[in-house]
Amino acid sequence: MTAEQSLPFLVEAASGAGLADIEADRTRIRKALHTHGAVLLRGFAIGGVDGFDAVVRALSGAPLTYAERSSPRSTIKGQVYTSTDYPPDEEIFLHNENSYQATWPRTLYFYCIEPPTSQGATPLADIRRVYQLIDPAVREEFQQRGWLVQRNFYPDFGVAWQHVFGTEDRAEVQKYCEDRGIEWQWLPDGGLRTRAIRSAVHFHPISGEPVWFNHATFFHVTTQSPDVRDGLRNLFADEELPTNTYYGDGGTIPDDVMNHLRTCYRRASTRFDYQRDDVVLVDNMLAAHGREPFTGPRKIAVAMAEPSA
Repeated sequence: MTAEQSLPFLVEAASGAGLADIEADRTRIRKALHTHGAVLLRGFAIGGVDGFDAVVRALSGAPLTYAERSSPRSTIKGQVYTSTDYPPDEEIFLHNENSYQATWPRTLYFYCIEPPTSQGATPLADIRRVYQLIDPAVREEFQQRGWLVQRNFYPDFGVAWQHVFGTEDRAEVQKYCEDRGIEWQWLPDGGLRTRAIRSAVHFHPISGEPVWFNHATFFHVTTQSPDVRDGLRNLFADEELPTNTYYGDGGTIPDDVMNHLRTCYRRASTRFDYQRDDVVLVDNMLAAHGREPFTGPRKIAVAMAEPSA
């Protein structure tokens, strides 16, 4: 098995195995997670969403609340959510969950309630390999300048700030932003603009390896499909786009750099087809994830755990 093929690392159940067997194998599962970047638990009797929640708690502790949202999701139960509620014909590009935030979940969980008819994989990319594939000059530019995410929330377009921050109280939003290094500006129409400068390269807390951990590519307008990108640019100037990224000093990231970064993610990407009751653990600081377009029902539940700080 090649390094690319070992993501995710497969753990197959013996006949009749369930939660107790997963708990008993916790040490091996977590070691594989922090070595390979992702683990696929296949063939276990999970027992629905409640059983999935129990798996998360057994391996990582209590799941986290989805905060400072960037994509539409619905709550299934407690802190178990639907995967991103985007139309099935759209790709969701590779990214690391909440890497635009001051803190993020260290571990992600995906649970296949109903597999799709076709495609619909959660592709994975080892971000150690992404880091290695990126031209050193490009890496150095980002390491020196950082990257900046700017988000514009409008009352009648996209996701409202009230949904993103979980409150209608402007003072709470301002306090949240101030505590997390986010600049904020209330817009005349009742909207909100936020700007945050983050690091593009981080170091894995266990291995110390450098990883390409950021949303600079995912949030950049050119990563959208051509129809969506052109539609947004017809509606908004670049500084008014719902989401866009820049170098940390506000400089424009050249198109050829963004093309190069997308190519590096895709070169590092692997995929697998979901089976019913699959549970996938992802070390969020070792592997990026995305979503293929799909046909059929595709019901995937998501949980996040282990805050970074």
